[in-house]
Amino acid sequence: MSELTNKEISDLVNRPGPLSLKGIDLSAANLSKANLGKADLSRADLNGANLFHADLTGANLSEAYLSGAKLSGADLGEANLSEANLSGADLNGADLFHANLSGANLSGVYLSGAKLSRADLSNADLSRANLGGADLSNADLSNADLTGADLSGADLTGANLSGAYLSGGNLIGGANLSEANLSGANLSGANLSGASLVGANLRGATMPDGTKHN
Repeated sequence: MSELTNKEISDLVNRPGPLSLKGIDLSAANLSKANLGKADLSRADLNGANLFHADLTGANLSEAYLSGAKLSGADLGEANLSEANLSGADLNGADLFHANLSGANLSGVYLSGAKLSRADLSNADLSRANLGGADLSNADLSNADLTGADLSGADLTGANLSGAYLSGGNLIGGANLSEANLSGANLSGANLSGASLVGANLRGATMPDGTKHN
């Protein structure tokens, strides 16, 4: 991987137009409020980088390394984060509307209050993730691993959770699963107290007590 000088990193903050940074080493770089909209950051090393309130709309971050990155308040709308490693990253309040996070590693991620409406989280690892109060309406979470995730107060209206693993997940405190597709999902041991399941599809789901829903 190549490296940028401090000046080049600083210039990214006010840079006009898209940029190709494929495979670049930006680990621990300070890119707070940087303009990286539509940039190609595929396979880039952004481990521990500061991307607080950065503009990453439409950026290509597929297979990028973002473990421990600070992305609070970042705009990642329609960004491609497929197969990216975001384990332990801070995405509190981030905008991920319609983002592609399929197959991404989001274990232990902080996504409290994040906007994930219509995002593709299919086959993603969200184990132990904090999704309290997140907007996941109409998101695709099919076959996602949500083991031990905190979904308290999350909006999952119309979300696709077919085949998802929610074993031990915390859905207490008003999570909204109205009209959600939970067919074939594993909810064994999950806490569904206070969750709304009005109109939800539970066909074939394993319920908290271990029984199969007809």
